[in-house]
This record gives sequence, structure tokens and C-alpha cells, in this order.
Amino acid sequence: MNKLKIHTRPDVELKFKIYPKAIQSKLNFLRNIIFETAKENADIEAIEETLKWGEPSYLTSKGSTIRIDWKPKTPNQYAIYFKCTSKLVPTFKEVYGDTFTYEKNRAILFTLDDHVPVPELKECIRLALQYHQVKHKPRLGK
Repeated sequence: MNKLKIHTRPDVELKFKIYPKAIQSKLNFLRNIIFETAKENADIEAIEETLKWGEPSYLTSKGSTIRIDWKPKTPNQYAIYFKCTSKLVPTFKEVYGDTFTYEKNRAILFTLDDHVPVPELKECIRLALQYHQVKHKPRLGK
């Protein structure tokens, strides 16, 4: 594990506080998986936690932005979002198939009752956090 520098903007904490309680725990779970994955990768020295489009977002210098959110119009669902023009979600679909539920080429969706497959999700997050290093490789090196 490396000494990861986490830069968090104060508005992110405020955003987490306005989610419904059941969703707060689910999104905090995803947040912790993102940080754990970054810490486990020696190539990642820093991660920024900020808001993009009003959603908690995670950026590294060599990666593609990851966002997490919940929408009132789908109250029993929350998601982890990836850049829709990247090869990330198409690669996840190819590698992990129906391990996850996807929203087009932009997200992995979860319901409140889902068991989150952590090892597979960590691998998806790792690929996003290192995207600019692996985007030229077939199946992103998977």
C-alpha cells in the first residue's frame, strides 16, 4: 500500500449529508472502495475528491473521472459512472458480462439489495484510475 494523498473538497461532505440515510451508506461504501483501490496501486500518488455535475467525483493524474450518485427518480438504485466515450464500460461488459448491471456505456448500476462484487468492482475502478496508461491496450490489458 502506498501513501496516497487524498484531496477532498468540503462541498463533497455536504453532498453526502443530503442523500437519504440508506443511500449515504451505499455511496460511502463505493467511496471507500475507490480510495482502497487507489491506495493499493503504487502508481497512484494522489486522488482528488470533488463535485462534477453535482456528483461526488474522483480524479487521478493518469486516470479517467469516476463519479458516484443516486437519483430521486430511481430511488432504489445508485451508480458508479465512467466517461461514456471511454472504453471502460464496454470493456467491463466484455470481461465481466452479467456480473454487473450497466447503463449503456456510462455506468454500473446497483440496487439497494444488491451484493456488490468487490474484487471485480475494484478491478473496474483500477482500470479507470489508470485509464490513460491502459487505454491503448486490447481489453485495457485485462
